[in-house]
Amino acid sequence: MEDAGGILTSKYKQSFKIMEKRELCPDTFFYAIEAPFIAKKLEAGQFVIVRPNDNGERIPLSICGWDSDKGIINVIIMSAGRTSGEINAMNVGDCLADVVGPLGERSHVEKTDGTAVVIGGGYGTGAVLPTALDHKKLGNKIVGIVGARSENLLLMVDELKAACDDVLLTTNDGSIGIEGFVTHALQKLIDDGVKVTSVLAVGPVPMMMAVCKMTEPLSIKTWVSLNAIMVDGTGMCGACRVSVGGETKFACFHGPDFDGHKVNFDELIKRQKMFVEKEKEALEAVSK
Repeated sequence: MEDAGGILTSKYKQSFKIMEKRELCPDTFFYAIEAPFIAKKLEAGQFVIVRPNDNGERIPLSICGWDSDKGIINVIIMSAGRTSGEINAMNVGDCLADVVGPLGERSHVEKTDGTAVVIGGGYGTGAVLPTALDHKKLGNKIVGIVGARSENLLLMVDELKAACDDVLLTTNDGSIGIEGFVTHALQKLIDDGVKVTSVLAVGPVPMMMAVCKMTEPLSIKTWVSLNAIMVDGTGMCGACRVSVGGETKFACFHGPDFDGHKVNFDELIKRQKMFVEKEKEALEAVSK
């Protein structure tokens, strides 16, 4: 299509304007971003790849919610490196260079006669919220577990309480809820006689791995969202390859959710460390 000056433009152009920003805890922010075409197609478990500026790196971000009518998508960003820090330095009214999505497959949700559990560790809590809402729509009983090092680092607790029948909190220091890890809360549910039929765990790899080691002997179906290194997000570059059930899969295309009992976590951890030094150099360069 052409504008008034005869210049070719795209009807799909979006501004990706930041409509809302609020701090959830130190160095971690909630964003509402204008992206109407993405918001119309999103499903629970999918993600986007974001670039803050024309010279910026592209990073994958989980979706914690969206409003199809208003054309808004919601993400949570923790400052962990150069690019996430660049985004968190932006403010309401600023525009991201681009947002690509929705990417990946939707979460695995089905009707169950037991209890579905969603577990969020740190920034991963936002990512389980859409799946919890899908369970609720199906009429499933749903319990949320949120873990963090201390009370002030817990995220999206009120939002998850609105989506779940019950929410258990865990903190490493015991400042609120159960003292310990998310696995302690899951064990409490099981010990209390709750029939747990499925688990979705999203967060740091050690947390997801610990949940899977706990649920596998109990034959509880467990899904994990793999935060592998990504580049293009469409399965073409192969950077996000992971081993699942002895087969090579692409986290961006076949995932991000996979059967946690089949994931080769040791390989995933090694691949995540490939560019640690380069990431430090990039962060140091922008800090000077």
